[in-house]
Amino acid sequence: MPFSSSIRVGLVGYGFSGKTFHAPLIRAVPGLDLVAVVSRNADKVQADLPGVIVEANPLALVTSSLIDLVVIATPNETHAPIARVALAAGKHVVIDKPFALDMREARELIALSRQHDRLLSVFHNRRWDSDFLTVRRSIIYQHIGEVTHFESHFDRFRPQVRDRWRERADPGSGLWFDLGPHLVDQALQLFGLPDRVHGNLARQRAGALTDDWAHVVLDYEERRVILHGGSLVAGGSHRFVVHGTGGSLVKRMPDRQEQQLLDGLQPGALGWGDDPDPLIVHAADGSTRYLPATSGDQRMYYRGIAEAFNGNRDNLATDLQSLAVMAVLEAAEHSSRTGTATSLDLTPTERAAWS
Repeated sequence: MPFSSSIRVGLVGYGFSGKTFHAPLIRAVPGLDLVAVVSRNADKVQADLPGVIVEANPLALVTSSLIDLVVIATPNETHAPIARVALAAGKHVVIDKPFALDMREARELIALSRQHDRLLSVFHNRRWDSDFLTVRRSIIYQHIGEVTHFESHFDRFRPQVRDRWRERADPGSGLWFDLGPHLVDQALQLFGLPDRVHGNLARQRAGALTDDWAHVVLDYEERRVILHGGSLVAGGSHRFVVHGTGGSLVKRMPDRQEQQLLDGLQPGALGWGDDPDPLIVHAADGSTRYLPATSGDQRMYYRGIAEAFNGNRDNLATDLQSLAVMAVLEAAEHSSRTGTATSLDLTPTERAAWS
């Protein structure tokens, strides 16, 4: 990939994800220049990003000679169609999670990116959350020996069904496709590919049109990894609970970067990514100690993109890693429909990326 002192970025979509995450993180990374945004509300974009080009037509932006890197932060069913056009136009592409609607679309995009020799990455920003980094560090240092039970929760209290694409009966909607990619990607980063997937998805709120509750278990021989998300959890659950042969870990509170962004704190500002909630370690002898949390920094995702673009490092969120996340999402949905444990739909070559 050619060296560029300034990588010109076009952001397709300025809804919650584009406005809250992508735009601030992109602008906080040296070497990335957010030059254009696709939105039907030019006033909204210009109020936040004075001087940025606002384009109503996504196809015009992704084929523009002014853009090197296209970031897609649109409804899930549009990810693959926009990415296809961008890759065919010779652009490097970042796609918000999930990768695509299914494995077929994801594989098509991988093949197209390789055909055109272009970077293709999925926005797995939660690898740089303080809660995950804290638990990951403790597992690496074997503070509780070998992990036998790993539990990861994204629980929220949102009792009212809202009229937005994530909660409609549309392709790629629902809690599992919204929060599941974060949960799955973190689990795969820690433990690799599971042997089997047991999925259970449900609609619990009155008027729900798609799943708003998910409970998925990944089998790794004797180890069990539980991924859970609910929309009717007002309190009482922890972000992570981990049991091992030498003790247990509890991380109570989630990373604060999303809330900091919503509060207007700029990435890299004083206090950015700080986490006051310590990790609780319950030792085998019955003692308890508290370890300071590791600070989070989601800028690292886009810093890695800039370095990969310029040939200074490999893509941090590779296409085959993102394909594996897609495989787990699909397996959980299939398992929920059929009531059976499901293996991952990955070829030997795709599996070899994890060996």
